[in-house]
Parts: sequence; structure tokens; C-alpha cells
Amino acid sequence: MREIVFDTETTGLKANGGDRVVEIGAIELINHIPTGAVFHEYIDPERSMPVEAYNVHGLSEEFLTGKPKFAEVAGKWIDFIADARLIAHNASFDMGFINAELARLGVEAIGEERVVDTLQISRRRNPGGQHSLDALCSRFGIDNSRRTKHGALLDAELLAEVYIELIGGKQAALGFATDRDAEDAYAPRTRPKAAAARPQPLPPRVTPDETAAHRAFVETLGDKALWRRYRDAD
Repeated sequence: MREIVFDTETTGLKANGGDRVVEIGAIELINHIPTGAVFHEYIDPERSMPVEAYNVHGLSEEFLTGKPKFAEVAGKWIDFIADARLIAHNASFDMGFINAELARLGVEAIGEERVVDTLQISRRRNPGGQHSLDALCSRFGIDNSRRTKHGALLDAELLAEVYIELIGGKQAALGFATDRDAEDAYAPRTRPKAAAARPQPLPPRVTPDETAAHRAFVETLGDKALWRRYRDAD
């Protein structure tokens, strides 16, 4: 099974409000094991960089000027992900920006059925916990000391390790987990199926003598005794 763990950096929070993608980082997993294949591009957003966004990722307008525009890297991105499952943290944010950029080029959006959101997995697994990437790295003992600012490729690498832990730990990375294990990790929870009826009912454990003794005892409790309701229903 081929999966792409990815992250984006942007000029802000509004994918359809003028903000743009400025960095994409992604790594390839085969059967939950990193293959070494990566995708990484800095992108000229063709607009200014708000100070709030710069403080998050440290990518200045000067640094990004002259880098490829999204239109120039879109084909490579689409070729890299191909038909793989996509893994992201708070995936609606990243996919919102990717699909907004594709829409500007008249390219069909990537369907959400292909996307796994590790934020949602974490919330289901640990409802009372913290779910930021840094918090998950801390929980699973993953070294994130290099993460002084957000960076798409580094965050994708860290997220890949977090994802493996969320779907079952190191045994998944060693190939012991099946595709079904990974699917179960992010599939919506359903109620367990009701147990099937026995073909032959079990014989009663109460003997006739015990039943008669109980009836005699109930007779001594008076007309308003609760047990009479059960006796009369027999």
C-alpha cells in the first residue's frame, strides 16, 4: 500500500480568501515504511507575506520571490502523489489549500475519500489529550528538537512517525500490521453487531424444586410484593 504523508505552509488561514501555499513537503510510505522518496518545493505565492505567517514558518517574501509558482510545480505534485492515500494533520486545512490552488488552474479537486486526518485519529484514540504535532511527538517519544519553526518537509517526516504510532506503533512499520489495521485506525467507529441467537437454547439452570420453593416464598410476601409480578408473568 502506497501512502503520501504531507504538510503545507501558507501565507495565512483562508484558502479561498486570498492566502496561498508557499511550501509543500511530502514523503512516500510503502506498507507504512518510508522509502526515501520525497517531494519538497518552496513556492512563490505571488503576493505579500503577512508577519503573522512569517513568524510561524520563517519564509519571507524576499526568500520566496523567484521560486517556482504553484502552476509550475502542480504537475510534479500530481505525478508524485499519483493515486496514493494522503496523510495530513488537520487535513481539511492542507487539502483546502491544495484544492484551492488546483482550482485556480482548472484542475479537478482531490477527493476527501483519499485523505486520512491524523488529527481525527488522535482525537478518537485519546479524547482528553493534546493533539498538536509537538504534543504527539512528546507522547510517542519522537525527537522534534529540530522543529524551531514550522517547515513542511520536517513536519511531514515527524508526522510519518506519529502516524505509524497512531495506527499501531513500530510493529506497523515492520510490516506486521495489515492494510486493514490502518483502515480501522481512521474508520468511523460503529456499534458492535448483536450476538447471534443460539440454535438450541441452553437448558434452564433452576430446578423444578427450586422454582416451587421460590413460589412458596413469594406467597409469604403479601399481595403487593414485587416478585408477584414476575411470578404472574411466567
